[in-house]
Amino acid sequence: MNVCVVGASGAFGTKHLEAISNIEDANVVALVSPQLDKLEEIAAQYDTPPFITSELEQALAREDVEAVILATPTQMHASQAIQCLEAGKHVLVEIPMADNIEDARRLVDLQQSTGLVAMAGHTRRFNPSHQWIHNKIKAGELNIQQMDVQTYFFRRTNTNAKGEPRTWTDHLLWHHACHTVDLFQYQTGETASKVQALQGPIHPELGIAMDMSIGMKVPSGAICTLSLSFNNDGPFGTFFRYICDEGTYIARYDDLFDGKENPIDLSGVAVSNNGIELIDREFFDAIKTGREPNSSVAQCLPAMETLNKIEQLLD
Repeated sequence: MNVCVVGASGAFGTKHLEAISNIEDANVVALVSPQLDKLEEIAAQYDTPPFITSELEQALAREDVEAVILATPTQMHASQAIQCLEAGKHVLVEIPMADNIEDARRLVDLQQSTGLVAMAGHTRRFNPSHQWIHNKIKAGELNIQQMDVQTYFFRRTNTNAKGEPRTWTDHLLWHHACHTVDLFQYQTGETASKVQALQGPIHPELGIAMDMSIGMKVPSGAICTLSLSFNNDGPFGTFFRYICDEGTYIARYDDLFDGKENPIDLSGVAVSNNGIELIDREFFDAIKTGREPNSSVAQCLPAMETLNKIEQLLD
């Protein structure tokens, strides 16, 4: 599988490159980023240096590029994913697939017409911690009553996960809430029938709400309570508490604990304990076997529909 990574010099582009290095028969043949000096440093680490460019069009024109991973700013996701499909390339676009419902629907329609593999980077579906919960739910061993989720960062300045300056502005709703909205609907197997939302003041320079509260309920009765903040001066990340009839479980990315903080053994859940590697593996395998992947853009569209409902409440 010959892959091009776009946004290769950024925080998540680097994570995908590390993941691909652990996947047999996956070859990075092209890198795209406006920071060509950083691309040269990355390319020099390969025995066969990949093609580097600042222009996506140049990479898409190459016959040796079969698939593209987009780790670019949120506002570019939909247009670039559509560009990849129109060029005949399979695409994995980082979460979210779009920052509005119209573009999300347009992307799904194009994927359906081309038949190419198009995935959204909903990594929570692939983290071993959430996979363990999902397997128990499917086996009838867990019944969710509530998901209590906290997504906390300290981003009063425009910086990325590495603390480096960003050229674009992140978003609590269309990016960070998207993870939880999709995971809640994926784990319950239902689409939220009731939603509620509140947001705090708009930041005068960043132009976004820095705090947000979201509530969801599915027809079976399970609820989700989500708190998000870019104002939290403390440990950052997203922490999930599954409150079930059969016990409580706390998921922190690829780790899982019971309600008393005892670790849960996740060995055997997946071939890796790295969620990003697992989503990349799913992407490549779906292409090779000609099947719809877990986290296809079509499967993730209901999360985008729910985000659209929430946005209308905030407006």
